[in-house]
Amino acid sequence: MNRPFPGALARLAPLLLNTAGKQRLSILIYHRVVAAPDPMRPGEPTAGEFDWQMRLLREHFHPLPLLEAAQRLHSGDLPERAVCVTFDDGYADNEQYAMPVLRRHGVPATVFVSTGFLNGGRMFNDTVIETVRACADEILDLRGEGLDAYAVGTPEQRLRAVERLLADIKRREPGERSALVERLGGAAPAPLPDDLMMTDEQVRNLLRNGVDVGAHTVHHPILTSVTDDVAREEIAASKACLEDLLQGEVGAFAYPNGKPGEDYAARHRDMVVAAGFRAAVSTHWGVGTRDSDCFQLPRFTPWDRSPLRFGLRLLYNYRNPDSLPGAA
Repeated sequence: MNRPFPGALARLAPLLLNTAGKQRLSILIYHRVVAAPDPMRPGEPTAGEFDWQMRLLREHFHPLPLLEAAQRLHSGDLPERAVCVTFDDGYADNEQYAMPVLRRHGVPATVFVSTGFLNGGRMFNDTVIETVRACADEILDLRGEGLDAYAVGTPEQRLRAVERLLADIKRREPGERSALVERLGGAAPAPLPDDLMMTDEQVRNLLRNGVDVGAHTVHHPILTSVTDDVAREEIAASKACLEDLLQGEVGAFAYPNGKPGEDYAARHRDMVVAAGFRAAVSTHWGVGTRDSDCFQLPRFTPWDRSPLRFGLRLLYNYRNPDSLPGAA
């Protein structure tokens, strides 16, 4: 049985960890919330796990909307144990399973949507995962595609095959990457799912239910893998598409993959500013401080499966301030 998280510890932690009175913002990254455990997606919480995580945030932390938190971080009036919840990509289960939990516990969140996959699209990583899942053989031989032959006979081998495949293809030019994964999916023994991403109406429903929507490019390219013109269009077009869909401002952006200096560069940060966003998030590990660049705010992924460990990791992470070079 999971041990509950002690509220007294949450209140004392800023003193014990020497973070009391310091402006610290923890931003959590999620991608999906699944109905039941999925061996091909072991890092994704179930709806039940997400429920106790959000209850823990509401009871012992101070959840804030991302844009409000970014503004308060720099004005110096963040509460202790400030936290934001974010989702990347735009999966349908964000609306189906996560949104009711967020609403029940009164936890604000931002979902960053890659607009090119709405209404029946499928992200390249999902095509890889579902192709590996569907393989009935012991070996998935993709040498004809210039890749490798991957052992997929056990659950562990399947996860390793997905990891290797994604590493091989995710930084390719988006058109090349899309064509490659389309061929992989077409060779699967059965049609792959086409309902993993949200519809336009589900995106609207998020906003109606208090969940903010941010932009995550159109086709989720690694920005350093494309020309500056393509990167600029991907950033601006995703904002324009969502603002047209929602009839309102979209003020937050998430960099695809999100590692500073590797997946995006300073020039891409400047493109985000020029496009009119008010804040942006990376996947740099740590917590935001008053010295953080609000266009490169750090985030991290909570992976613990018990309330006690989950809460302790959140508290301890407040000791890990943003260390991005050039943060200002």
